[in-house]
Amino acid sequence: MNGSGNTTTLLLPFAIILGLVIGHFLPTAGETLDAFIDPLVLGLLALLFFEVRFAPLREASRHLGFLSIAWVTNFILIPILGWGIASLFFGQEPALFAGLLLYFLFPCTDWFLAFTRIAKGDVALGSVLIPINLISQLLLFPIYLSLFIGLQTTFDLLGMWGTLVRWFLFPFLGAMLLRRILSKALPTARFERVTNLPGSIVPWLLSALVLCIFSSHASQLTAHPGAFPLILLAVFLFFVLTWILGQLLALRFRLAQPQRVLLAMTTTARNSPLMLGLATIALPNQPLVYAALIIGMLVEFPHLTIISRLLLRKDTRIKTSPSNPITSI
Repeated sequence: MNGSGNTTTLLLPFAIILGLVIGHFLPTAGETLDAFIDPLVLGLLALLFFEVRFAPLREASRHLGFLSIAWVTNFILIPILGWGIASLFFGQEPALFAGLLLYFLFPCTDWFLAFTRIAKGDVALGSVLIPINLISQLLLFPIYLSLFIGLQTTFDLLGMWGTLVRWFLFPFLGAMLLRRILSKALPTARFERVTNLPGSIVPWLLSALVLCIFSSHASQLTAHPGAFPLILLAVFLFFVLTWILGQLLALRFRLAQPQRVLLAMTTTARNSPLMLGLATIALPNQPLVYAALIIGMLVEFPHLTIISRLLLRKDTRIKTSPSNPITSI
């Protein structure tokens, strides 16, 4: 997973620049690449769903205290915080507001676990969070889209529900069916290797999708050069505030250091690949929405790396008390 994060960090800027170059100098080629967006989205969603393991949900009842804290933070407090930041920076720009908010809304369901491991966090408990986070955001996505974005923009969301169900259902069922078949047909060790493959493929597929988006909409995206620094500033502010929020909650509930690390990572890392895929479905032909999401990704992995090092440094100074009650819930 960590390798996937590093690969994404390297590939995304290259995909953005190459896409803009193709769109500007070879507009016909850029228009041709537009036809690949839908198949790439389907493939991306299928790979993301294939990666998720639902077996850890069996352990959820043993950790209801921490899981409740993480869920309320990720799906109530942070969406409200994200809405406030998006409104502050792009309250009068519907597309940029929507894209930035979509980046903020939902937590990561995969690579945050790699950074949790690096910072000596509770990886086993993090694996329980993954299916909970995925199920929650898939159920809440259309609701939050209507609540946070539909009330503040002029986007037509009436036909969104049926489209989302179709686009979500087919890749999800296909991924789950394939996973089931492979689990029965392959030895355990080989099946585990197969289930790890999507993690190395997703960055390349995601970058191909970004290239197609930027090349096919280059003229619209380059018409707003001043928006990109503001997006980066808004994302930086979001990361600072979520870090502070996570630290305050960890102190309030007296979390042990491994759980503090996990809370910091799950509240910081965003599920931008899945949100990009769902945004192209729910809000078609809105390149500024997608661009805001993509720009947010550029700083996420460096930020997670910095947080990992801060938490590791903190771990060398703090000896966790064995009496933290929340870790045994």
